[in-house]
Amino acid sequence: MGSFPDPAVSGAASSLEQTLRITEIFFSLQGETSRVGLPTVFVRLTGCPLRCGYCDTAYAFTGGESMTLADILGRVAEFKARYVTVTGGEPLAQQSCFSLLKELCDRGYSVSLETSGALDVSRVDARVSKILDLKTPGSGECERNLWSNLGHLTPRDEIKFVLCGEADYEWAKRVLAERRLAAICPVLFSPSYHDLPAKTLAEWILRDGLPVRMQIQLHKVLWGEVPGR
Repeated sequence: MGSFPDPAVSGAASSLEQTLRITEIFFSLQGETSRVGLPTVFVRLTGCPLRCGYCDTAYAFTGGESMTLADILGRVAEFKARYVTVTGGEPLAQQSCFSLLKELCDRGYSVSLETSGALDVSRVDARVSKILDLKTPGSGECERNLWSNLGHLTPRDEIKFVLCGEADYEWAKRVLAERRLAAICPVLFSPSYHDLPAKTLAEWILRDGLPVRMQIQLHKVLWGEVPGR
């Protein structure tokens, strides 16, 4: 009698044959979130439906290289790191990103996802730490926030606001209070690199006693505005 492939094995193989458009895969220190300073492999997916005024990864909007999940996982494994961040662009704009996140978790990595919050996060593997970037008025993309995403967050996730000035700060402070964000998960306030001095934001947070973590982009302190960092 002829032999037939094991459905479980063939299904796994099929999953690993999915492709994603990848701008870069690199090893660096995590520059943001509660994982700041940790050696991390970054998988940057190509493409984004948003155009934030302060975007520092516009080079990831187009181009990139088509890679299978198997190739991506092989490249990540070369760095022998525990932490992996999937970022963009907007990674969830590519449907196979959900499969990549699952495969990374299955292999024992501690995985975080950097997403704009404009796309549905309900299908993201529960083991992934979701870093949800709520867009402020100063970003030019505030109307794209998908507020239902807040219902899919857990204490392992984080909410981030990038602030361009005092108007953004007051808006974020109001959203923080009205939606009781600090009760959902940690909240991060970050100054837009070219628009708001970090010291000014720190003084506002201390003045108002906000239950947030202020962050600056460590990678820019170390290396400046260098792509791939």
